[in-house]
Amino acid sequence: MQIHGFNKTTLLDYPEHLAATIFTGGCNFRCPFCHNASLVINPASQPYIPEDEVLAALKKRRTILEGVCITGGEPTLQKDLPLFIEKIKKLGLNVKLDTNGNHPAMMKYLIQEKLIDYVAMDVKNSRESYGKTIGIENPDLSKICESVDYLLEGHITYEFRTTVVKELHTAADFESIGLWLNGADAYFLQCFEDSGDLITQGMTAWDKESMVRFKDIMEKYVKKAEIRGL
Repeated sequence: MQIHGFNKTTLLDYPEHLAATIFTGGCNFRCPFCHNASLVINPASQPYIPEDEVLAALKKRRTILEGVCITGGEPTLQKDLPLFIEKIKKLGLNVKLDTNGNHPAMMKYLIQEKLIDYVAMDVKNSRESYGKTIGIENPDLSKICESVDYLLEGHITYEFRTTVVKELHTAADFESIGLWLNGADAYFLQCFEDSGDLITQGMTAWDKESMVRFKDIMEKYVKKAEIRGL
């Protein structure tokens, strides 16, 4: 496993769980607003944390922790991800996967083998605006759509989420996202924050009034819509 970050305690990354967060390196997208640009573009430049060191820390804290969030980068690019999660599950911890949804085969395998307990899938934008939002011209969205459809079938507890950027998202995009995710259990609009480590500079956040307006649009389509970061 290419582990380049490890937060031993968080109340933010795994809903209703005191958790640890593991950051993997590498991603197949180049979202201009990505706040972990170094992990995406040049993961080798980031400190490497041995898998055994992470597992030892989790074992020591397993009576305190309730779960582990595996994020990135894009975790499903790691071929040994299932084996690594097996080791975490043996510690009695729940596992949340953060994913961009572009590797449905890996996600489905983890769900079917009961290796993960929660999926948070980033829906970057409306399908019409996806390319500019992931930094890839004319992307093939078939795998993204496959992941969305699978989660909508209810095989696992899940959420969809969108980091909202003024330069990339409009009200029309949220109408389109709503139609796409119609009937979803949970959807979160995340306020963009400039981490100082972006892929593209000049990205900015929408104001509170606009975020509420976008949430109101999504509430017409999904069972629960909330804003994170206001």
